[in-house]
Amino acid sequence: MTPSVGFIGLGLMGRPMAANLLKAGYELTIWNRTASRGDDLVSRGAKRAASPREVAAASEIVITIVSDPAALESVLWGDTGVFAGLRPQGILIDSSTVSPALAQRAGQAAETQGCEFLEAPVTGGTWGAEKGELLFMLGGEAETIKRVEPLLGVLGKRWFHLGPLGCGQTVKLAMNVLLGLEVEAFAEALALVRGAGIPGERLMDVMQSSMGRSGVLDVKAPMMVSGEYKTSFPMRLMHKDFGLAIDLANQLGVPLPAAANTRELFSAVKAGTTQDIDFCAVADFWKRSDAK
Repeated sequence: MTPSVGFIGLGLMGRPMAANLLKAGYELTIWNRTASRGDDLVSRGAKRAASPREVAAASEIVITIVSDPAALESVLWGDTGVFAGLRPQGILIDSSTVSPALAQRAGQAAETQGCEFLEAPVTGGTWGAEKGELLFMLGGEAETIKRVEPLLGVLGKRWFHLGPLGCGQTVKLAMNVLLGLEVEAFAEALALVRGAGIPGERLMDVMQSSMGRSGVLDVKAPMMVSGEYKTSFPMRLMHKDFGLAIDLANQLGVPLPAAANTRELFSAVKAGTTQDIDFCAVADFWKRSDAK
């Protein structure tokens, strides 16, 4: 018998994840700050809760995936938060990207209530969420992972147990630094060839047939060349993740000069628009520079 599941956070990633759980036959209770984002799920059988606490009270497993540390704190703690309603022996899985310290604090709070906690940040983009092909970076107890493997199999194609709480978030932040740097490097290379009068498509053709090819650039490079940025990973979230990574690096005494410079570039592009652009719109930095 499948456990009842609560799902909190119906953004670009969360909504297709929740939809896949419904398709797989899970009894689903949902909550989102903007309630209307769950209308299609409710029409397909999900129950809408009035608060995160109500989600937790109705569910054996609760999944959260929200935008940033402040959002996660607001849905977990307080009179209407998850911890106010979490069932004894329940399981809380957080797939947000936050600091390792916050994941550890959430794990400690769950433990004091006799519950289990997994940090489970994801990668794979909106297309991976829609197809149920996400990759999970897990921190927590192996026994807890074993209990939720059927659920993870609905949402993802692979998961890695990386160690105790904090390890999953550390690897996720490192991964996003790598992805951001790859995209920013292509943006610089694109500006260079265009400055020489060579179409960007020519660079992309060579790159995709060479050692310069990468999964993220297979997706992002065509958008950067065309200048049409379909948002699957918003700049505001990548900017946030670079900040979290740099904060962690400072705590560890690890210099990240390329990441620090790229975050400044992301800051400039983010400040120059009111739209919720994809992070690959960093390529627009050079267009704006040319116009000056």
